[in-house]
Amino acid sequence: MKYTVYLFDFDYTLADSSRGIVTCFRSVLERHGYTGITDDMIKRTIGKTLEESFSILTGITDADQLESFRQEYSKEADIYMNANTILFPDTLPTLTHLKKQGIRIGIISTKYRFRILSFLRNHMPDDWFDIIIGGEDVTHHKPDPEGLLLAIDRLKACPEEVLYIGDSTVDAGTAAAAGVSFTGVTSGMTTAQEFQAYPYDRIISTLGQLISVPEDKSGCPL
Repeated sequence: MKYTVYLFDFDYTLADSSRGIVTCFRSVLERHGYTGITDDMIKRTIGKTLEESFSILTGITDADQLESFRQEYSKEADIYMNANTILFPDTLPTLTHLKKQGIRIGIISTKYRFRILSFLRNHMPDDWFDIIIGGEDVTHHKPDPEGLLLAIDRLKACPEEVLYIGDSTVDAGTAAAAGVSFTGVTSGMTTAQEFQAYPYDRIISTLGQLISVPEDKSGCPL
């Protein structure tokens, strides 16, 4: 199938922001006495909302406390996040190839859109992406398909021509809920075996493999 819209997760899919994320989480957690949490434990929560991540890491379920942690994290992220985020080597070549083919590209992430835009300004031209949906743009976060469906609606696309690419089972579940095809990339903490529990088009190790196999053209149903 030839997809005409490629929508990407951000963290661990287009960019390695793990160093910044771990730094921000560790600062908040250690401030509150949570010193036994490893980097890998933090990295395994990437892709979830901050509240969900803090709940998993601390066992706290009180909404007010989790919101307080989220606010503390956001202040840390203003300082440390973008300075500790880098694009994966295959990201720009892959996106450039897709754009040259006339394919529309976008980002659907739980990360705040303003922070994604701030990072992208230093790495690619303005308006390079056709759409960016961040955490502040939706009421329900992944794996709820709200953000993905919002992007599809705004692009006036049909699900059959959309491919969603992500690094986690949260992304895989989001694609399935939205009724779009999914490609899993093992550049994060999720293994190929974990992806196989979900519907998928391909499982790849780098973004460059997205464009390594020709695909057949297929349009929207009449």
